Amino acid sequence: MKPGHTKALSAATLTFLRPLVRLFLRNGFAAKTFFDLAKQTYVEVARDECGVKGKQASISRIAILTGLTRKEVQLLLTSPEARDTAPEEQYNRAARVIGGWLKDPAFGDGKGHPAPLELDGKRGSFSALVKRYSGDMPVRAIFDELVHVGAIQELKDGRICLRARGYIPQKGDAEKLAILGTDTADLIATIDHNLYETPSKPRFQRKVMYDNVPQEAAKEFQILAAAQGQEFLETLDRWLAHRDRDVNPSSKGTGRVRVGLGIYQFEEDVDSKSGSAS
Repeated sequence: MKPGHTKALSAATLTFLRPLVRLFLRNGFAAKTFFDLAKQTYVEVARDECGVKGKQASISRIAILTGLTRKEVQLLLTSPEARDTAPEEQYNRAARVIGGWLKDPAFGDGKGHPAPLELDGKRGSFSALVKRYSGDMPVRAIFDELVHVGAIQELKDGRICLRARGYIPQKGDAEKLAILGTDTADLIATIDHNLYETPSKPRFQRKVMYDNVPQEAAKEFQILAAAQGQEFLETLDRWLAHRDRDVNPSSKGTGRVRVGLGIYQFEEDVDSKSGSAS
């Protein structure tokens, strides 16, 4: 590592770890559990991405790179991976269903005004929507999840209407925590790409921030950011859906790339930052 990079990276790590550790403490997530996961991830990344001539790294090389002993590396490599991708997959597919409802003329006007849908039917129904945009997920599973988070509502005549323009879990902590993994990983991967992988062809990474804004203006900004951010994302959603081969099988091209853009609002009470634990 270049001179000065260790100090800069340590400072950056302390900054982004604070909100992460705050979330850990709220969920009773012990420090040892985090340490164990960190070691597991060090070993996996070193094995998969730091080998020679396209091969996975050896135990000795992993030990050298990570600072762990060969015995620790061997044990971690033989441990079963405790990953549950179900919440993440559900998050992605539920979001696609809502996006399709907003942009597809078969389920509305195609300009962000979704129509109430019959539950069943081959065309223009909620079942058809789910089958088109969620892959092989059961219709009932998507229906129950969207009801659970308050995104849809069943009308008296039996039709289904959309109540939320995005999938944001409101009642299930497991689903909310899945977003922590997917969205934070994408942001850090973009930063890594811009710094080290292809700095000459950076991915878009910007933010706007002022630190002396009145509380009243902060509330107004929250409404403004939500409205304009949603409108912008829906525009990009329509563009990407036209080119996604799952949604549009006639889309031409080679390879397979996962691509998208994330928008989030942040807010911090600067006056209450100072303080000490007692």
